[in-house]
Amino acid sequence: MPIANAVVNVAIIAVTCIVSFMAFSNPQLLNRLILWPPAITRGKEYWRLATCGLIHADPPHLLFNMITLYFFGAPMERFYTQQTGAIGYLLFYVGGLVVSSLPSWQQHRNDPNYRSLGASGAVSAVLFAFILWHPWTTIYVLVLPVPAILYAVAYLAYTIYMDRQRTDNVNHSAHLWGAVYGVVVTVLVEPRLLGAFFAQLLRPVLG
Repeated sequence: MPIANAVVNVAIIAVTCIVSFMAFSNPQLLNRLILWPPAITRGKEYWRLATCGLIHADPPHLLFNMITLYFFGAPMERFYTQQTGAIGYLLFYVGGLVVSSLPSWQQHRNDPNYRSLGASGAVSAVLFAFILWHPWTTIYVLVLPVPAILYAVAYLAYTIYMDRQRTDNVNHSAHLWGAVYGVVVTVLVEPRLLGAFFAQLLRPVLG
């Protein structure tokens, strides 16, 4: 996918990588940015709803999110720039971080043991906005080519299942609500996309 003119997307990736690598060796910085619900509930540190997306658990976590954002963020930046202006994509991305973090904050608002970090919520928003636009595009899961719409269905089913199981340390809620946010906001920005999406579903064109 072309990445020309995706200045904001590249800047988001660069800032996220820099801050994440700094936080790997700086626990104080990580603790200042991480989503820790009691700090929001009691200390009104609302920035944590967004800054948690600047830090990651480890390099593979960061790499996976940024590679996904690199490929799918570029076309969505162009879309949002055309529809909403120069900072539209940035606002969409930050909104994805905040909205995907809200359910976790509400659910664990007084839990001192809960913490969450990573850009996965906003990345899910970008990815699902792209799938709404191009549902039959091929997405490579590891090395397996999968139509984007099929990946979306499987991803959502897995995310909902794992969120209910709560057997790992992954914030599946952020993935789910990020995806929902990405679709809803993109449809609100360009309502004709919804009709075009269903029309494309009836005319599969793989590739």
